[in-house]
Parts: sequence; structure tokens; C-alpha cells
Amino acid sequence: MFAALAILVLALLADFAFAAFGLTTTSSRYKVDTNGGLVFEVNRSNGDVTSLLFNGVEYQGTSKASGINSGLGTSSVTAETINNKYIKITAKSNSLPVTHYYVAKPDDPTIYMGTYITGEVDPGELRWLARLRQTNVPTGVHGDVGNTIGCTAFEGTDTFRCSNGQTRCKMYTSDRFIEDQIHGVSGSNLVNPFLKNVAVWMIMPGTAYETSAGGPFMRDINSQTSSDQELYWYMNSGHVRTEPWRFGLMGPYAMKFTKGEQPSADLNTSFFGDLSIQGYVPANQRGTISGSATGVPSDFEAVIHWHNDQAQYWTKAISSGGSFKSPLMKAGTYTMKLYKGEYEVAKDTVTVKSGSDTAKNIASAEPSPSVVWRIGHFDGRPQELRNGDKIERMHPSDTRMGSWGGTYTVGQSSAGDFPMALFSKMGGSVKVNFNLAPNQVQDLVLRVGTTLSFKGGRPSVTIGSWTGNDPGAPTLIDSRGVTRGAYRGYGEVYSWTVPASALKSGQNTLTLGVYGSGDQEFLSANYIVDAVELQGPASS
Repeated sequence: MFAALAILVLALLADFAFAAFGLTTTSSRYKVDTNGGLVFEVNRSNGDVTSLLFNGVEYQGTSKASGINSGLGTSSVTAETINNKYIKITAKSNSLPVTHYYVAKPDDPTIYMGTYITGEVDPGELRWLARLRQTNVPTGVHGDVGNTIGCTAFEGTDTFRCSNGQTRCKMYTSDRFIEDQIHGVSGSNLVNPFLKNVAVWMIMPGTAYETSAGGPFMRDINSQTSSDQELYWYMNSGHVRTEPWRFGLMGPYAMKFTKGEQPSADLNTSFFGDLSIQGYVPANQRGTISGSATGVPSDFEAVIHWHNDQAQYWTKAISSGGSFKSPLMKAGTYTMKLYKGEYEVAKDTVTVKSGSDTAKNIASAEPSPSVVWRIGHFDGRPQELRNGDKIERMHPSDTRMGSWGGTYTVGQSSAGDFPMALFSKMGGSVKVNFNLAPNQVQDLVLRVGTTLSFKGGRPSVTIGSWTGNDPGAPTLIDSRGVTRGAYRGYGEVYSWTVPASALKSGQNTLTLGVYGSGDQEFLSANYIVDAVELQGPASS
């Protein structure tokens, strides 16, 4: 009996026995054996990945290949072994401004990649998309938030409602770039019981985002679970786009296979400097910035952001003392910003020199006016407001959401009682009841901070017989936002002077609504709230 079991074990193990590190060429494919459990194949005519064999199990999906966007089309595809240490495959599209690189190292189940672009890519986005067998890796990023199986599309073709009233969308799998250095999909090995778990990870180490667009708080699709399990790294897109594309090398980045464990996101890709990768800038041709960020209250993260037309970088200041050091940056002059959370509080310029560290401090310039009351925090995020803790992972109509609109009473309600978004045709307005002492009945300043607008939505404000002027539609971002889990746009802040004649000693009521129309319900004109405050003296 034990002998038979041993024979079975050896037979199963033989199915995925490692071969030597190497490159095999056929008439239609390049086949790379990493000698680390991963064997992958690349189509020689278009650069698509057609097979992803890990420990003897095929993970490549059956409907479409994996690759950049929906494929590079006809391409010039070449492969070479470099110093017996690396295998590099280069796919240069004939019709798109894209050159894509695949790199393998011995004994490493990882596909290292870089994507070089010289212009925007039709249809307005640039992404790496691995189409994997859903039965092998059924668990997507953030669990089932992007799992559309058995659910019905109700908003466009990408937002779904399930029979239990919960909603799903691939956009709900996103995370802020500043934290999203690694994400993955996972499952159990159904073929070989001796390998119980498996996971496939996208790793964006170091300065991988430097040529992307959107800044540290940009978020984009990470996975979608349907007939295939789709694993993404979005480099650029039109999803709540706030700045132009950058061109050059995206990455280096990587797709790594493991037996379920999450690998380190601190991936060394310095060897790209030995591989003639177009657009790669090695460490010795970069510089850094060091300094202190001051004036941000300790309750908030201090984030420093550098950007110009060619590159973007960011870091978080150390909470005690505010010291920071930038990533390795390309030489050049940059706009330098300081955020309290995600709320911009300072702006400057700085020049980075190759091979040196530049000293540069930055301090918050946020004013600290006296306020009668404030709802929420001016931190660029709506998370502390009602439904703000859910909006990144579900649609506003989801049954798990709280109500929209309502009444807030200063001194009795909490921030979680105030809705994080207002819609012109759904949920109604919000009434804010507040009391004023006699000394506070004077001209006061009403300030409403927003983080994102849709269809021109902006605040309408009324107190008593006074109605504030329509501030006019903000700059249009032509993309669905709050219904797909996005909350960050240009971050408009609106202010009105409320005349003393509109106010009275005792109870007053602010009605906050929406200017704008748009479509129906949650696709009507809307805006996301950051915070609301009434500036004026304390009561006496």
C-alpha cells in the first residue's frame, strides 16, 4: 500500500518537475522555462502570452491571451538569452506606440516587465492584463467586490447587481497608488493535492508609477472575476483622469507566482540596466530630495508629492518630526506639494540633480480660522462621513449602504450622520440645524469642500431667506465617479459670505443641495463632500 502511494506521489511530482533555465523557439512561440516552477510562452507574431504553466498546472485562461490592453496586434517579437542570466523578449507593436518587454531570471517564478510608450494608446488606456483560469484562482483583489458571476449589469457594462442586492464592479478592486505596490489573486490547486494554494501577484516596486498619471491617490482596476480571472496593472486610463499622460518606460513591474504566500513588494529590478531596456534610468543617474514636512496635524498623514510632465513621485513623512526622503528621481525641476491626508496644504518647486541629494523643507500653509462648527475633516477624503467607509467597494444603491440626504444637528450628530455625496435626483438635500449666540449673528463665511464632481454637480446653499450664488460648473471630468467607487477629482472648495440679515440668534438651518441635472438617480449631477464649515467667532 505504501509503495503504491509513493509511486503515485512520484508520478504527480513528475508532472511538474523543473527543467533547466532556458529559451526554446518554435515557429510560432517563444517558450521560457524559469527553472523556478514557471514556464510561459509568448506568441511570436503579436507578443501575447499564451501559456502560464506553474508547477505543472496551466493558469492561462482559455478565452483570450494575456498581454497589454487587448493585444498589441501584429508586432516585431524577438528573444535573446543574455549572459546565461536573463531571457529577454521584446515585442514592438507595428500599429501602436508601444514596445513591451518580458524578462526572466533563473530559479525565479516571475515575469519581469516594462512597457515603453511614445504616445497615447487607443482606446485611451494602458494596462497589463493577465487572463487567468478562474477555477484555479477564483479569489480576486479584495475578495468578491469584482466578482460578477451570476450578477446582472445595470449601469453600463461594468457595474453589476446580484440577487442579494449587493453590487459588483472591477473598479471596486482598486487601491491608492501610494499603497498599491502589490496585489494578487489566489486559489487552491485543484490538480495536485500536494500543492494546496497558489497566488498570482502584480508587483509595482520602487518607482514603477513614475511615468503613470494621476498622482499618489489615483486608483484603478486591479482585478475582475468572471469567466476568467483578470489580473491588472493599470498604468494609465481615462478613469477619473485629472492630468495628461506621461510617455516613456512604465515600470519595471512584475507578475509573480507563489504557493499562496504574499511576496515582498521590495523587488530589485536594477538588472534592467544591463538589458538595453528603452527608457530605463539607472540609480546612478537619479537624485533624491530630503527634508522635513511641518504643520500637518498629527491625526493626518503628511504626504509629499513631486511631479512634472515627465515623471511623478511621492512619499509619506515620518509621523514624529515630519522628516522625509524621496524615492530615486529623474533629474529635473518638479512641482512639490504637501498634503494633509489628500488635501493640498502647500506647494513649491524643487530641482533634482543626478547623483546628489537636495535639501528642501515644506510647511503647511493651511489657514486656521475660527469656526462656529465644522462637519468632517478637510483632508481630501469622505471616509468619515456616512457611506464614506463603503463607497470604494460598492455602488451607492447597494443594500448595505445607508440612506442619502437627511438632517444633521450640530452638537448632537456625528460626522457619520452626514452623507458623503449629494445627488440632484436622488436622496434629496441635507439640512444642517445649528444654533447661534447673539454675538455670532454677523457676516459669516460658509465653506464647502468637495473631492469630486459629476455632470457639473456643485453645491447649492440656503440659510433662511438667503441663497448663495451658483458658483458655476467645475472643470468636467468625463468619467463616472462615485458609482464606480471613485472619490477623488480636482477637489473644488466653495465659499460664500452669509450676511448677518440671513441669520438669527437661536436655531438656524442650512439647506445643502445640488446645482446641475444629468441623468437619473445616482447618475444625476452630484458631488462628493470633503467637509463643511461655518467660519465665525466662538459663542460668548
